[in-house]
Amino acid sequence: MSGKGAITKGGRGQQAKTKSVSRSSKAGLQFPVGRIARFLKSGKYAERVGAGAPVYLSAVLEYLAAEVLELAGNAARDNKKNRIVPRHIQLAVRNDEELSKLLGTVTIANGGVLPNIHQTLLPKKMGKGKDEIGSASQEF
Repeated sequence: MSGKGAITKGGRGQQAKTKSVSRSSKAGLQFPVGRIARFLKSGKYAERVGAGAPVYLSAVLEYLAAEVLELAGNAARDNKKNRIVPRHIQLAVRNDEELSKLLGTVTIANGGVLPNIHQTLLPKKMGKGKDEIGSASQEF
């Protein structure tokens, strides 16, 4: 074998430095796989943590974040705003059935409540009668 084009050796007899690739980029994720692995280990959830567990958890968390951000962005656009504020997150979560169930016991600070007026509090629709006199706001 000639020394030219050897893969394992770098220049002057040193080992070639391979560029490190993060586990997040290997999995095609934005969320940090290594950090989640560290949290799983240090959290003492189990004695041992498999190699796939932090990747899977990162993917799930990234999906949930993307889903909430998408719906909150739509809520912000509906309110003619460019920036997502807690109110938009609240509207997004509470208007989505599955997210509302998941985050049912969660309080979002500065989120407010969904606009809702109970049906009995709304004014009654008046029919077209010929003996109507005066305003329809008072009916006994």
